[in-house]
Amino acid sequence: MSTPLYRRTPAAERRLSMRARLTVFLCGMTALILLLVWGLTTFLLQPRYNRFIRTQLSQKADTLVSMIDSSPEPISERTFWKLKLNPEFWEQVNIAMNDGTLDVTNTCVEVSDVSLQYVNYAENLYPCLVHENRPAVGWSTSNLTDRDTDVAVKLREAVFDKGELYEIVSTSSDAAQMVVGRLSADRQYAVLVSTNLHQIRIAGMVMNQLLPVILGLVLLISLAASIWFGDWFTQPISELSAAARRIAKGDYSARVSRSGQDEMGQLAQDFNHMAAEVERTSQLQQELLANVSHDLRTPLTLIKGYAETIRDLTGNSAERRNAQLGIIIDETNRLSGLVNSVMELSRVRSGSQKPQLVEFDMAQLCSEVAERYEAVCAQNGWTLEVQADDVCPVQADPAMMERVLHNLLGNASHHLGADGWFAVRCLPTPRGCRVEVQDHGPGIAADDLPRIFDRYYRSRSDSGKTGTGLGLSITKAILQSHSADFGVDSTLGRGATFWFVLSSPAAKPAAKLPAPGKGGAPS
Repeated sequence: MSTPLYRRTPAAERRLSMRARLTVFLCGMTALILLLVWGLTTFLLQPRYNRFIRTQLSQKADTLVSMIDSSPEPISERTFWKLKLNPEFWEQVNIAMNDGTLDVTNTCVEVSDVSLQYVNYAENLYPCLVHENRPAVGWSTSNLTDRDTDVAVKLREAVFDKGELYEIVSTSSDAAQMVVGRLSADRQYAVLVSTNLHQIRIAGMVMNQLLPVILGLVLLISLAASIWFGDWFTQPISELSAAARRIAKGDYSARVSRSGQDEMGQLAQDFNHMAAEVERTSQLQQELLANVSHDLRTPLTLIKGYAETIRDLTGNSAERRNAQLGIIIDETNRLSGLVNSVMELSRVRSGSQKPQLVEFDMAQLCSEVAERYEAVCAQNGWTLEVQADDVCPVQADPAMMERVLHNLLGNASHHLGADGWFAVRCLPTPRGCRVEVQDHGPGIAADDLPRIFDRYYRSRSDSGKTGTGLGLSITKAILQSHSADFGVDSTLGRGATFWFVLSSPAAKPAAKLPAPGKGGAPS
C-alpha cells in the first residue's frame, strides 16, 4: 500500500486558517489600541492638562510681574495699614486686560505686598478656593478682609520665601484649583494666578464611562470588518490554491482571473505565466517523447531487420554483409548521437555541467571552428563566409562556446538556400562580443520564432531532415548558463540569423587558445 507524500496531522488540522488568523489579529490590534488609548487617557490626560494649564498661568503671572517691575513708581503704598494704589499703573493693567495682553478669563489674579495682605485682585472665577466663593468682575480696591484668607496668606508667604510657587489647592468636596505664584524683582510684591481643575476631572470620569462602550462597539465593528477583509484578502489566494490543485491533477488550462497592479494582481499574472509555461512544457514533453520514440524506432527497426537478414540470408555474401553491417553501424551512431544529445541537454539544464570561465578571443575560436567546415563545403559546393578579423575578448567556457558554434553552423548547413551560402561573424560591441550565424534558407515563420529554441521543436517543415532536434535547445541552455543574450532574426524566404552576445572580461587582456586539432565538420 503506497504512502502519501504528505499527510495532514491533527496539529495541522487544528491550525487556524489565514482568514481566522487575520480576524484574530485585527480584533486583537483594535482591542490593544483602545486599551492603550484608555490607559493613556487615564494616566496621562490629567498630567498633560495640568502642565498645559501651568504654562498658561505662568505666562499670565510673568506678564503681570513684568509690568510691576517696569513701573517707574510703586504700584501701591501702605501707611498705618491704609492702602493707597497707583492709579496710572492699574489703568495700564486694565488696558492690558481689555486688549488681551493679560487674559484673566476663568482666572483669579491677585497682587499682595510684603505685609502678606492683598493689594488688588481680579477674580473671574467661581468658585475660587483661594478667596471667597463669590464671583467678582474687574479689579476691586475695596477693603474686604476675607480676601486675606488663611489659604491666601499661606500661599503669599510661600512666594516671598521661595520666589515662585506652583501648588494645587483642593477641598473635601473634591474640587481642585491650580495656583502659580511669582515674586517681583524688588521682592516687594507677590502675584498669584489660579484657575479651576474640576473640569478635567469630570472629563476624565466621563471618558472612563464612555470608553468601555466605545471599546465594545469598535470591537464589534472590527470583527465584522475583519471577517469581510479576511474574505476579500483570501479570495485570490483561494483561487490560486484551486488553480494549483487543478494543475496538479493535470488540467494545465487552469488560470486565475484577477487583474490589478498590486502584489496579488502581480502574483496572479505570474501564476498564469507559470501555468502557461507548464502547459507548454507538457506539450513539448509529449512532442519530445513522440519524436524521440519515432527516431528510436526507425534505427532500431533497421538494426533488427538487417541483423536478421545477415543471420538468415546474406551471412555468406561478404559484400552484402559488409554493406548491411555498415547500415547497422550508421544507425547505431545515430542512436548514440541522439542519446548523447539528450544526456548533454540534461546535464547543462540541471546545472551539473557548469561552465569553466576563462578569458579568450572569440574571433579566433570562430575562425578555428569555421576551418572544420572547409572540407564538407568543398565537397558539397557550399560557401562559408567568415568575418572575424577584430579581436573579441570574452570570458566564457571555450568548449561550450565551440559546441554552440557547431550547433548553429550545423543547423545553418541543413537549411541552406539555392546559393549554398552561409556565414559566421564575430563582431566587437561596447558590451562585449556579438556572434552571428546567417543562412539564405527558407526562413522561419513568425509563429515559430518564440519556440525555435525549445526542446525537440522543429520548424520550416524539416521533420525529415537529419539531426536530433536538440541542438538549438542545447545552445539555449549553454547561453543561459553564461547569462548571455541570444535570439534569432528571420523572415520567410529570406533566411535566418542566429545571434548571441557575450560580455567582455572586466580586466586582463584575452588569452589566446591553443589551436584545436584539425578535423572534419561534425555531423
